[in-house]
Amino acid sequence: MPKGVTKRRPRTRAALLKAALETFAEHGFQAASIEQICERAGFTRGAYYSNFASKEELFLALFDEHGEQIVRRLADAIDALAPEDYTLEKLAELASRVEPDERDWYVVSMEFTLHAIRDRQAAWVLARHDARLRAEIARGLALVVRRAGRELTVDADRFARLVVALREGGLAQSYVEPEALPPGSLEADFLAPLLQAVTRPSG
Repeated sequence: MPKGVTKRRPRTRAALLKAALETFAEHGFQAASIEQICERAGFTRGAYYSNFASKEELFLALFDEHGEQIVRRLADAIDALAPEDYTLEKLAELASRVEPDERDWYVVSMEFTLHAIRDRQAAWVLARHDARLRAEIARGLALVVRRAGRELTVDADRFARLVVALREGGLAQSYVEPEALPPGSLEADFLAPLLQAVTRPSG
């Protein structure tokens, strides 16, 4: 492969991912066409198919990219804490932050989840990606709880599922009633006492 093509490929992929998120958010995952994504990104169908085999594969690439961003943002925020700030309350505060651009991703991911509920193959594939992200969340939870001088008394994967459910369920209500329930406020109110209930002093 020519060297120039190798250098362009990551940029092409990044542009297609950005265009896909915007197109899915505007038109919906099912209604959005590959042509619309290519037009928004400024590439041909050939460029699209040299990176992705289908819309589902493109969504899953978006899923992995978004998950990595969330984990990295939280990890960086936690690493920046002073040792005396490692408290369950501070950890809950950091975990409850919701970026302004989260709404578009939430709308797209929820629509794909409904698609996966109806399609067994899509469900199987999405579950594999969910599991990888959840494993990162579980490892991060166990680590930060230890830094706070505590340890989990429940299965880390199961608790990660509960944290995800709190996040996604809270956002669903927040985006419907943003004034009554600002995004992230459920986590801010209940994650710290929840962590207190499922942990104990270590050692």
